Amino acid sequence: MSRLPSLNALRCFEAAARSESFSRAAEELKVTQSAVSHQVRQLEQWFGLSLFDRLGRQTIPTPKGQELARALAEAFDIMAAACRRLQQSETGPALTIAALPSFATIWLIPRLSQFFRAHPEVSVKVVYAFIDQKIDFDEVDIAVLWGPGEWEGCRSTKLLPGSTVPVCNPIYLEREGPFDTPQSIMGKPLLHDTDRVDWQNWMRKAGLKHAGPAPGPIFQDFNLLRAAALAGQGIALCPRSLIADDLESGRLVQLFDTAIKDDFSYSIVEPASAGGKPPEALQTFKDWLLGMRAG
Repeated sequence: MSRLPSLNALRCFEAAARSESFSRAAEELKVTQSAVSHQVRQLEQWFGLSLFDRLGRQTIPTPKGQELARALAEAFDIMAAACRRLQQSETGPALTIAALPSFATIWLIPRLSQFFRAHPEVSVKVVYAFIDQKIDFDEVDIAVLWGPGEWEGCRSTKLLPGSTVPVCNPIYLEREGPFDTPQSIMGKPLLHDTDRVDWQNWMRKAGLKHAGPAPGPIFQDFNLLRAAALAGQGIALCPRSLIADDLESGRLVQLFDTAIKDDFSYSIVEPASAGGKPPEALQTFKDWLLGMRAG
């Protein structure tokens, strides 16, 4: 250990090299930017060479810095894995799953009891994942996210297709319908998720080239949008796979086959840096998720 520089300095350097930013490294490590800068300077003094090329506000690792950063990232991953293994040997297998609130509420949690019955030895913690926030895989083992299927620095496995269609409450359909053609929904209350872009795209695909969606309410979260549709407040665009139980039970009715977001999906996301065979509990949960797709 006497031949090693400060572990704190190495951690600060690796974060700064990976993000190419002292400020982002400071945010990640929850310290000040000056603290990161100080640690990196100490490390450069220890090695007797520069580890970054400083171009204005940019901090780009030198070739030697890049080599060191790659080795440190691998070493920190090995240490983190060893700590998790030791922790799990004392408490039993544990998994932290990050999931979008809508996916967790509508799809995952109603099915989790089946996993608990099949694998009572695995302890599960479910936390929120948010579309605009990067997943911290130091704290999370696996995530389920919504998107076109690619996340930087991660590998993904498609879980549920994202094909999105118009739906409404059957009582609303009886009161306001029938809706025989896409044109027949014009002038009816349309429910929007985050913004009105999805309805604009759906109308364009349905052949309503000069139509714009009615200025109905916008909901920040899909859980709110689904609740509004279930309450009969209008017509919503929903991923068919996520609301499959609502459609099967008749709580919601699909109005048309025309769909958007066919290139999107709910995907199982893992860090690409996790090499080798995954922990048994993690693989067990992933296999269970994939096995539940038809259920």
